[in-house]
Amino acid sequence: YFFFMKLYIISGLGAGRSVFEHINFPSGMELHFIDWLVPEQNEEFDHYVNRMAESINPDEDFCLLGYSFGGIIVQEIHKKFPAKKVIILASIKSPSGKSKLMEIGKRSKLYKIIPTSAFNEKSYSFYSFVRHLFDPKNPKILKYFKVRNPYYIKWSIEKILDWDAKENPEIIQISADKDIVFPIKNSNPNYVLKGGTHLCPVTKAKEISAILEKEFGGL
Repeated sequence: YFFFMKLYIISGLGAGRSVFEHINFPSGMELHFIDWLVPEQNEEFDHYVNRMAESINPDEDFCLLGYSFGGIIVQEIHKKFPAKKVIILASIKSPSGKSKLMEIGKRSKLYKIIPTSAFNEKSYSFYSFVRHLFDPKNPKILKYFKVRNPYYIKWSIEKILDWDAKENPEIIQISADKDIVFPIKNSNPNYVLKGGTHLCPVTKAKEISAILEKEFGGL
């Protein structure tokens, strides 16, 4: 009888599962992509995390992989339902990993007065900002940005800015050295992707595949 380890995967803010399309996951893992849910009106973060974890069976061994905001979510799920191993990709283990821009945004509370309509997909300024943050040289960046509900985007940005957690040293962190969303200088990652941007699952898929094989392969 051969046992497949379940791997639950959560993508980045607004990103669909296609952002992982070039990654070769270890054989012997049963992949389960958890798609983003649109938050309920004024939904608390803890309640949202519970809803994102509804498909997980905590009675079975499983692992977690989260990209960007998904990395924050999987760490919160891990607190409720401990996984065998948790890997975060282009994400942070604690608030100290946030950029200066994020810290300014949090302290100023400016994000609270920005209207939800500013995150509408017809808003050129917001999506050009997304392109700049993720990978300004990649013209296909927006094809991975699938979830464009304005309330979901604004709510998620607020939760990233407000996120506070004590660093868990058991979390495996993979970071890119050219990431300007979560700058590497603010973290101490287990692995560094040379020349990678925040869009590293697409542009550094080969290197990430090798790391996942090393970390998950022996489970």
